[in-house]
Amino acid sequence: MEQPVMSDKNQYPADEVIFFHIGKAKVLWQDFFKYLDNSHPDFVREWRYYNDGKSWLMKVTQKTKTIFWLSIIKDAFRITFYFTDRAEPVIMDSNISYELKEQFKSGKHFGKIRGLTITFKSAEDIEYVKTLISVKLSIK
Repeated sequence: MEQPVMSDKNQYPADEVIFFHIGKAKVLWQDFFKYLDNSHPDFVREWRYYNDGKSWLMKVTQKTKTIFWLSIIKDAFRITFYFTDRAEPVIMDSNISYELKEQFKSGKHFGKIRGLTITFKSAEDIEYVKTLISVKLSIK
């Protein structure tokens, strides 16, 4: 997996910095956040620098529930969801790609959770994230 590029603790990830790093993925970024603003206005976004990974990450929450983590990589950005095993049947029955389902099924467990990461390359990835947000919100 590619390393995040936002590794300078002193350079806050403002839009112009993000757009410089993600390049052509800027359109996907704008479309995704337009969706998020319209469909989930209660989601809170917080950029924070994490010393353990030496990079900036955006944590997106709804009240006390973490919905996903976002990181910036060269020419793209990616979102990672963490789900418990309880989510597996819902994920397997969803409309996400076979590759994403396999990534989740074979993913490494971190305690009781597994990650599922989507790197934004096309508009289809936005649809997959929409589905996974719905799954995340439906699982207690």
